[in-house]
Amino acid sequence: EQHRLVVSAALRRPPRHGRGPLLLYILDVLDLPDPVLPQLPALLSPDVPAAGLLVVGNKVDLLPADSPGHLGRLRQRGAAACAQAGLRGAPLVDVRLVSAKTGFGLEGLVSRLQRSWRCAGDVYLLGATNSGKSTLFNTLLRSDYCKSRAPNVIDRATVSPWPGTTLNLLKFPIINPTCDRIFRRQERLKEEAMKTEDQLSSEEKKYLNHLKKQGYLVGRVGRTFQRQKSSPVVDFDPDVLSYSVDEDPRHSPKKREEREEFTYNEVKDARWCFDTPGIVKENCVVQFILQVLNLLTEKEVKLVLPTHAIVPRTFILKPGMVLFLAALGRVDYLQGEKPAWFSVVASNLLPVHISTLSNADAIYEKHAGQELLKVPMGGEERMKDFPPLVPQDITLKGIGTTEAVADIKLSSAGWVAVTAQAEEKLLLRAYTPQGTMLVVREPPLLPYISTIRGARIAGTAAYRTKKPPSLVENLRTTERR
Repeated sequence: EQHRLVVSAALRRPPRHGRGPLLLYILDVLDLPDPVLPQLPALLSPDVPAAGLLVVGNKVDLLPADSPGHLGRLRQRGAAACAQAGLRGAPLVDVRLVSAKTGFGLEGLVSRLQRSWRCAGDVYLLGATNSGKSTLFNTLLRSDYCKSRAPNVIDRATVSPWPGTTLNLLKFPIINPTCDRIFRRQERLKEEAMKTEDQLSSEEKKYLNHLKKQGYLVGRVGRTFQRQKSSPVVDFDPDVLSYSVDEDPRHSPKKREEREEFTYNEVKDARWCFDTPGIVKENCVVQFILQVLNLLTEKEVKLVLPTHAIVPRTFILKPGMVLFLAALGRVDYLQGEKPAWFSVVASNLLPVHISTLSNADAIYEKHAGQELLKVPMGGEERMKDFPPLVPQDITLKGIGTTEAVADIKLSSAGWVAVTAQAEEKLLLRAYTPQGTMLVVREPPLLPYISTIRGARIAGTAAYRTKKPPSLVENLRTTERR
């Protein structure tokens, strides 16, 4: 409630430039359809309508491309989530897809934000908790969107609330995109887009390879307007530096490092980009996400939340078979005429175990809390405090062998995309911990996910995993002869 008051008070402040604020809403694409968007109208002021809403779908680096148009599809899903939320007071300016972590889409986002300079006042970063707002804020701080000297000041301000801001919101001044600056920025982007990976420095290559191991989509965020560093001036006292052989050198006391501040002229007409507290998810659709994470220890949460590119794992199950995703979720294939494909989209660190329906209860009883199912961890003592799994029946009708019909979201652990023969009716039973809620997402987020697989592993229900290659968006592909 306190977070809500802080965010609402910030958005209801009188406009400083005769315009309402531009809302930069960050949503986690893994959570689509986003549940927090419907809460935005209540936070906005009816007297100061927002000049626009720019939606940023974050964490696209974690999802593999299941088809050539998967990014366009994700953008459409983001726009649909806005329409469903009924955001009438803030016209939708654009929907962009980025990775605040790997830099994908960030240069395009900066360009889009700069085009909004004349139609909006200050900018507010909004979004649910854990959507990546702070990471995006820090990336924008070191981009062409921020005044070149600001990082030297803001880095100090991150330790304590920004001075002079009564709402304790961290902020940075936005650079004015004059015609000259836009031209110089475009020239830099053109020049960098002509580079190949072979032309990068060894340090840049090392960092780029690090990002490529973590995500499918990678970008490089640079700066056009670098502050010129002045040559250091050595200040010394000759009398202090001179001493005889029988004397110890005397060290002059270190001068206190002066804190950098903005001058009045630098910020008098500035527009500001504000970071805001994360909006807590309230409605029942995702309340389970908070509850399940709260049930886990810090070590378990690190296994559950994906931090690297997700490698889909596909299994072909017959009726009477069961899929466990760690000890956090379970899907039973109860009835159907033919085998169906179940593709797991979750952290690569979470184990998947396949069993028969007759053995499933015994497996959970024996291995929950143990190494086989991994999360939760801590044996029988840990499971005494963990709620039991409760079922929910699901009926689906297949639409083809290459296209999933729905995603079964198993709490914050991830989801299982179900693919079945056309017109094939499936009766499933899915389980999540008691007190949490299971969600069936139709249409699925990655409908062709089952096609990202290798050969069938003989004697098992599993297919070999297949990780698509990473893509760097602003580098020229190296020609191969």
